[in-house]
Amino acid sequence: MKLDVIKLDAGKSGSIDLADEIFGLEPRADILHRVVRWQRAKAQAGTHSVLGKSDVSYSTKKIYRQKGTGGARHGSRKAPTFRHGGTYKGPTPRSHAHDLPKKFRALGLKHALSAKAGAGQLVILDSLDMQDAKTKVLAKAAKELGWKRVLIIDGADINENFARAAANIEGIDVLPSIGANVYDILKRDTLVLTKAAVEALEARLK
Repeated sequence: MKLDVIKLDAGKSGSIDLADEIFGLEPRADILHRVVRWQRAKAQAGTHSVLGKSDVSYSTKKIYRQKGTGGARHGSRKAPTFRHGGTYKGPTPRSHAHDLPKKFRALGLKHALSAKAGAGQLVILDSLDMQDAKTKVLAKAAKELGWKRVLIIDGADINENFARAAANIEGIDVLPSIGANVYDILKRDTLVLTKAAVEALEARLK
């Protein structure tokens, strides 16, 4: 697959050949779904918690005699049947993370990249080099390029001036190549890869 390479000023900067085994696959929703579920489950805090019978504050004295009341037998007001009693088998803090093989995670990333390429939502940028960290300059360039909800992925290191300029612009997110992931790629309308990012991703996924 061959795509044009552009500059930040929308000028052309040649073309690039993309590996078909990474950018030319037929996207499978089931693979993308499993990887996104794995990511979101891993990110879930799991801090939900309720008070059980042993946690609520009440006297443990038997509330009334065992027999002769005509009512059910009870030993403590901590029981779940009483108001302010403990919750029975309620949620407790735990991890929601589950395992997913590395090969499957890599396959999911390939399908996410292929989905963007197939939908025409993949842009290849020459580099992110900026002389000055000017938000106004980058915002104007993004508007001219039609970027509204965009994820920009660079190589191992992100240009410091570009990162500072993009930090104040809503809708523009920047990641190094090591941070490329399925959820962030699919969440944005446009995926922008620098040539350094393409090289890093192809080396990582081949």
